[in-house]
Parts: sequence; structure tokens; C-alpha cells
Amino acid sequence: MNAPAEIRPIPYSPAVEVPEDKEAETVFDLKDTMHSISVKTYEDSGHAIRSVHAKTHGLLVGELSVLEGLPPAYAQGLFAQPGSYPVVLRLSTTPGDILSDDVSTPRGMALKVVGVPGVRVDGSEGDATQDFVMVNGPVFAAPTARKFAGNAKLLASTTDKAPNLKRLFSAVARGAEKAIEAVGGESATLKSLGGHPETNPLGETYFSQVPILYGDYMAKVSVAPVSSSLTALKDAPVDLKDKPDGLRDAVVEYFSAQGGEWELRIQLCTDLDKMPIEDASVEWPQELSPYVAVARLRLAPQQAWSEERARRIDEGMQFNPWHALAAHRPLGSVMRVRKDVYAMSKRFRAERNGMEISEPRDLDGLRSV
Repeated sequence: MNAPAEIRPIPYSPAVEVPEDKEAETVFDLKDTMHSISVKTYEDSGHAIRSVHAKTHGLLVGELSVLEGLPPAYAQGLFAQPGSYPVVLRLSTTPGDILSDDVSTPRGMALKVVGVPGVRVDGSEGDATQDFVMVNGPVFAAPTARKFAGNAKLLASTTDKAPNLKRLFSAVARGAEKAIEAVGGESATLKSLGGHPETNPLGETYFSQVPILYGDYMAKVSVAPVSSSLTALKDAPVDLKDKPDGLRDAVVEYFSAQGGEWELRIQLCTDLDKMPIEDASVEWPQELSPYVAVARLRLAPQQAWSEERARRIDEGMQFNPWHALAAHRPLGSVMRVRKDVYAMSKRFRAERNGMEISEPRDLDGLRSV
């Protein structure tokens, strides 16, 4: 996907970020809500897990190669110069409790780029990673942090309650979503409540949904499959009947025999009215600014999940958009409130599980486990 010559991105200005009223109060409310989810699941299992994206479907290592000859507007931050970096990739689904996969919810991809030099965002000093946290849909479920906090309270009230009822509701929601999609529509709400089609997460395209600083400019991020073995899995069904970990099984089976390639793509902001920074529910029009490839992600065949990988990645790492270069600082109210919430979640898991959570400087030894 070559960059169109007419793309003229808007330079970043602090004026584009406008804090919501009582944003500090929103941070407190959201931390409290996410903490309640973590406490509930910990009380039930005796093990601390993430308050969102708790269930893992694949833990992978690979390499991210920045493309040569990028136009100046796209050659920013991490992508300013050609080069290759080791990466860790985690595939997940969105709920904060561990559910059977037939409660089918949106898929997540978290990418940690390791060994990245450069000036860091506040709170990430001394680290050498750049994280991208994505979901397989182009827009966030709420426009602002306050709405996000309200939605989170509703989800918290359902945590770890009536799993059989959740399966039944998921089946109904999938049927309703299929009917909507048959006439060209789509419901993010139905998908988030269990109505996501039972498809392979490896065929999905993932989006940051919310913007980041992109050097001098502002952008959203996407990771899309490009190798034929992966694109063939787009909308490919996965049989999840009586297979509570069927998505993980599908990912493990795929990577036991073959690898794959994705493109990391950037969509630059070119119109602040149609591509707002503070409203995460607005899809930025691709006719104004398409997603343009800036790097290639390559993963070789490997063991996509093991107890040791889970210990070292799931338990020993955190994927957080605030693990970032200053050139890629998260933007907008949803991203701002995430900073303290992620910090709370990290502390909770580390303290309850008695395990240090740290940022890697290399992936030595991880590929073989």
C-alpha cells in the first residue's frame, strides 16, 4: 500500500488534546472498576489476571522490519530508519474473566517491539520497548474516557457470573449479528457482548482504534495479514463446540507447521474535523488518508503456547500503549486514562502472583520455549 502523493498530514499541536471535565475523577472511577474485576477473578481462582483481555490464545515471537524508502511523513519515530527488531506478540479476547471460547468476543493483538532506542514517554524511562495494543475493529466502543468508564461498569457487573447463560446469550447474539451483516451492517455492541463470529483470529486485521503521536504528526495503527496462508483464514470458521480453548488450539496448530507475515500500517490524520483526536468512536475515513505499510512483521513456525511462554510472557510482561517512545505518545482521553489503569493492573498482578513484571531488553532464550 503505497503512500499517495497528495497526503498532507496535520502537524501535532497540544491544542488538539482537550481534557474532559473531571477527567481525574474518571481515572479514579475506571481504576476502581477495573480493580473490582481483578479482585473478583482473583478471589475465584487464587491467581491474578488482566482486568481486560484476560484470556490468551497465542504467544509468539518474531521480527519487525521497518521498510526502506518511506516518504518523510511516514518515516517518523520508530520508523524513521530501516532496521529490524525482535517482537513479542500476544493474541487474546476482550473479557476480564476466563470464558469458554464459544462465548465469542472481539479478538485482540498486542505487539511489543524490543530494543527500541530513543527518548521515552514519562513513566517509561529506562525501557527499550514500543507497544501497540489493538483490536479487530477500526473504532473504540466509546467516544470518550467518561463513556468508556460507564461501559466498563456494566461489564464489571457481569464478570464471572452465569457462564452458561453467557454461552446462550452469545449464541443468540451471533445469530443477530449474522442477520445484521447479511444486509451490510455490523454491530460493535453485539460483538462485544459475545456476538463475534466464531472465526480464526489469525485472519483478522487489527487496529489501535485510538490515536498516537507519530513523530511530527498524529496517526492510528493497524496490523494486517499479507501472506497467503494468513489471508486464507479471513472469516475462516473455527469449530468451538465442546472446545473451551478452541481458538488457542487453532493458533497452535497453524504455527506448528507454518509461519506468516503481516504489514504494520499507519493512517495519518489529515482532517481534524473528520478524524478527531478526542472522539475514539469515529472511524477515520480511508478516502482521506489510507493505511500505508511502514513495516513488515514476520513470524516463523513455532510453539505458539507453552507453560513456560505463559510464565515469561503472560505473567512476566505487560502490553501497554504507554510503553512508548516520546515520538509515539498516546493521544486522547481514552489513552490518557489508560495510563494509570494499566499501572494499577500491573501492580495488582505482580503483588498477588509474587512475580516481577518487567520490560525485556532482548528475547534471548524465549524462542526455544
